[in-house]
Amino acid sequence: MRPYLLIGLLIVAALYVAAQVPGRPLPVNVFLGTSGDHGQLSPAASYPFSMLDIGPQTYPNTHTGYEHKANVFLGFTHGRLEGVGCQGSGGNILIKPFTDEPAHELLKKTESGSPGYYAVSFTNGIGCRFTLKEKSGLENYRFPAGKHGFYIDLAHTLANGFKAEQHSVVGSKVTGWVESGTTCRAGAYRFYYALRFDEPVRFTDSTAHSLTCRTNYTNVTLRIAFSSVSVAYAEGALTPWSFAQVKRAGQDAWHYELSGLLVKGDQQEEKLFYSLLYRCLQAPFELTEPDGAYRANDGNVYHMRGKAYAGWSVWDNYKTTLPLLSILQPNRYQAMITSLANLYKTGKQNWATDSEPANTVRTEHTLVVLLDAYRKGYQVDFGSIKATLISEAENLDFTKPDKALESSYDCWALAQILKLTGDDIAAKTWLAKAVNWKTYWNKDFKDLTQPDVDKLEARKMYQGTIWQYRWFAPFDQQGLINACGGEAKYLQQLDEFFAGDYYNAANEPDIQVPYLYNFTEEPWKSQNIIHRYAKDTVIQYYQDENYRGIGPQIGRVYNNRPDGLLQTMDEDMGSMSAWYVLAAVGLSPACPGWPIWYLHVPLFKAVIIGKLHMTVNNYRKNNQYIDSVTLDGKPIDRNWLTQQEIMHGGQLVIVASATPNKQFGIHNQFITSLHQIN
Repeated sequence: MRPYLLIGLLIVAALYVAAQVPGRPLPVNVFLGTSGDHGQLSPAASYPFSMLDIGPQTYPNTHTGYEHKANVFLGFTHGRLEGVGCQGSGGNILIKPFTDEPAHELLKKTESGSPGYYAVSFTNGIGCRFTLKEKSGLENYRFPAGKHGFYIDLAHTLANGFKAEQHSVVGSKVTGWVESGTTCRAGAYRFYYALRFDEPVRFTDSTAHSLTCRTNYTNVTLRIAFSSVSVAYAEGALTPWSFAQVKRAGQDAWHYELSGLLVKGDQQEEKLFYSLLYRCLQAPFELTEPDGAYRANDGNVYHMRGKAYAGWSVWDNYKTTLPLLSILQPNRYQAMITSLANLYKTGKQNWATDSEPANTVRTEHTLVVLLDAYRKGYQVDFGSIKATLISEAENLDFTKPDKALESSYDCWALAQILKLTGDDIAAKTWLAKAVNWKTYWNKDFKDLTQPDVDKLEARKMYQGTIWQYRWFAPFDQQGLINACGGEAKYLQQLDEFFAGDYYNAANEPDIQVPYLYNFTEEPWKSQNIIHRYAKDTVIQYYQDENYRGIGPQIGRVYNNRPDGLLQTMDEDMGSMSAWYVLAAVGLSPACPGWPIWYLHVPLFKAVIIGKLHMTVNNYRKNNQYIDSVTLDGKPIDRNWLTQQEIMHGGQLVIVASATPNKQFGIHNQFITSLHQIN
């Protein structure tokens, strides 16, 4: 065995053994992205894929109800979508502990947090701790001597709008349901809850949607649980465990989930990595009750043997988070895919319905996600939803330049699905619609001399520029190369795109563009650019409606601090974090809809993803190019792996270099084309 391979295997073995110790938590900074408009994240106590979290509400606040620099706290809220736009989403049932009078301010003194846990103390002597397990949480409040109690606002939301609620109070327990607007007020969701104080409390005041209670106890524990189905299920979910037991269970759950992807390298980069991986494992939300009951987006209750998920942001994360989960969470991912397919049976809409079982955002490009999952080996019952898939496609939007390209992608995905299910005639019809992307592209994206090509939302597009959207033909990159005038001009324009800093690493419209050199005779440029935007200093011009020439941001895109993400970046339920995570482990999805992953040099010298053990030989800070690759000792003459190869696992060794091997990755290439259909 070669010495470098032996060393790599020893590193991987040590990494694997270390991760099996539950008492040794992986480093996660829950305060990353929690200050200013730098990610819109919160330090809330959370549990993997749970609809319940418990976190602080501050004044002033960002989209998640929290600002790291704020000293004034308004209380603590439950359930939120991390990193989404439209001024945030969720933030229900605000609970404010108080001394003497409810109106007195809570001024932060100390604060701490970790996965599954959040704690804060105030200058008035109140101390608060929060933890949870699945959909059940514990809140512990310690008061100084004197009068004290709680104010409970059942109508509280962040920005998405309160709709209605019903509640009842029996002794020290409050139960009921709350209905709120979903993200961007596109629909509504309803959840059921039960909250119970362990110590006696006296309810002294109430309005239509708020309660005030007092207690003589200085150490008070509140138990709370959520359900999408009913109050009875929420009451049944109230945990009888102690705070320490629940905290340990939550920590163990997070350790288990985070250990599904292990890295070894620079310690500071490891901390950043796990802090971002943590954000990829919070949504969608697992809803199913112990007996299989769950509520769907049509408001009705169903039963199933597996798990049901809700809380989607597919437009944002179908290029990054969902592909990552397909290799990282195979069991959960099958249930997620089944849940997405079931939306077509219960009234799927692009944005939320008016009867969602949990807070959600949007589900455009689910057609692509289902095709992608099927080709990666996941089960999808296309036969039962075929008519609704076609119906959705018949209502695709082609009225704006960006929508025309995105809708063409969905037409392509539907054509592929129909072909796979034996409907060749219909497949040809939808493939012909997909081919029309070239007409829309020639009209709006070919000419780069127009004065608006670098302006956000020009020509009524959504959150992107002409420069950024022009690369969006992931299913037909060969066609795009031809439309640009051939590979030489395609490369020239890609070079101009990055050299001119037209790329926007703070949003999703062009998030896949760093991968595109892999379709050309210069794949080494993708290796360089991915490293650059993952870890080096870059220039970023685009901030909301900011155009080029106005105060660029200069620095790293990803930093492990409260203002660590780019200005105006919405992290979008794991979308932007997943881009970094994939960059860090050396994988890039070639095109959702195809089970192909491009390779580049990981940011770490050792990576474990399931059964795949990756080591980097000649690992150095500036060695960002692939010189060669072997899988189980056999050379690979291509710069990509299949999903099957990743899931099957083995020993993948990447030999890194400071200079590009311009012969690697130019043979046996994978290049998407409309002619590929099987």
